[in-house]
Amino acid sequence: MKILNLNVISKGRSIPWQFKVKRMINAGYVGRNLEEVKAHIEELKRYEIPPPSSVPMIFPILSHNITTESRIEVIGSKTSGEVEYVLLLSRENVFVGVGSDHTDRDLESQSIIKSKQICQNVISRDIWKYEDVKSSWDDLLIQSWVKASDKDEEILYQKASLGTIISAAEIMNLVKSKIIDGEEDGLVIFSGTIPTVTNEIIHGSYFRSELIDSRLKRSLTCEYQIKKLDYLKRGDKSE
Repeated sequence: MKILNLNVISKGRSIPWQFKVKRMINAGYVGRNLEEVKAHIEELKRYEIPPPSSVPMIFPILSHNITTESRIEVIGSKTSGEVEYVLLLSRENVFVGVGSDHTDRDLESQSIIKSKQICQNVISRDIWKYEDVKSSWDDLLIQSWVKASDKDEEILYQKASLGTIISAAEIMNLVKSKIIDGEEDGLVIFSGTIPTVTNEIIHGSYFRSELIDSRLKRSLTCEYQIKKLDYLKRGDKSE
């Protein structure tokens, strides 16, 4: 079982906390404006990414496939991050982090679900109590930056308020309605993402995401380097 070492930030205090990940779910196509979601689906056809089976879409992710580390390894050269809010459900509380659903874009053209399993989900070490931000949820700002290569400057990649995508309450209700045995303790939910401001997918070497609470003047950050596994000599063209 994957154990995440986190810090709960609440009322000016930072409390170390361990979360045992028992299940993990990713969501997609979560925009509140359905016309914009349809436009996004059409846009993804440029990259030969098949349309979802339902909107919004949810699917299981291998429960160990999550990290708080500042570096991840990938197989393919066309991978990219996506900023998302992250919910962690325990028996007593719900917590909120910010993270990235890193994706292999080549594999995504064959299978959305498989493209999510081959890369790790990344989450911030610091998290908030959901009850602390519940009343101002739609006003929270989520954004991300990328670097196309290590030598490049950061590029603003995504930026929007949480009011543009499915709320925490809605996504929790949706997920709970789909769980066969009703077991929610140890569940991690990645929310699905927002559109890019660049109007293109950038396959970079660095990704940073941020969730901002302007009311309480605080933020959560998740950032990491992306390292392709290319340290072996290639054999034949079939590899």
